[in-house]
Amino acid sequence: MTHSYGYRSHTRHMFQRPFRKHGQIGMTAYLQVYRTGDLVDIKANSTYHKGMPHKIYYGKTGRVYDVTPHALGLIVNKRVGNKYLPKRIHVRVEHVKPSTSRCEFVERVKQNDLKRNEAKKSGKFVCLKRQPTPPRTGHFVAKADIQTVTPLKYEFVM
Repeated sequence: MTHSYGYRSHTRHMFQRPFRKHGQIGMTAYLQVYRTGDLVDIKANSTYHKGMPHKIYYGKTGRVYDVTPHALGLIVNKRVGNKYLPKRIHVRVEHVKPSTSRCEFVERVKQNDLKRNEAKKSGKFVCLKRQPTPPRTGHFVAKADIQTVTPLKYEFVM
């Protein structure tokens, strides 16, 4: 039999539902509010076949450019050869979730603004760049007493 190259080929584990997570999804997926410009992660839910994205977009992050009653229009970068093309796809809300990729960055920007304002008031300089962990400080190890160990003579006891 020849090999199949269908629309959902090579997706045995990709579209598999997690253990004890089969069946309908909760209402929070439908009540989530998406706006133009939001970042969303594409994670296809194989329980719902309508509006499912192609397997090549699984795990990608896209930006919302269109909101319809049941679906979202997303701009996703797709690698074609040695370049990345921005593709526009429509995906139903069952197959997306809000992305948390920028949460840490946005929080760091807010913290930096607070630090900058405090430093400006006090007239001090503060470095807001992320620094790699510096090497540990040097120290001397206390000299231990040297103990010489000699082997015992082997005695065969019967």
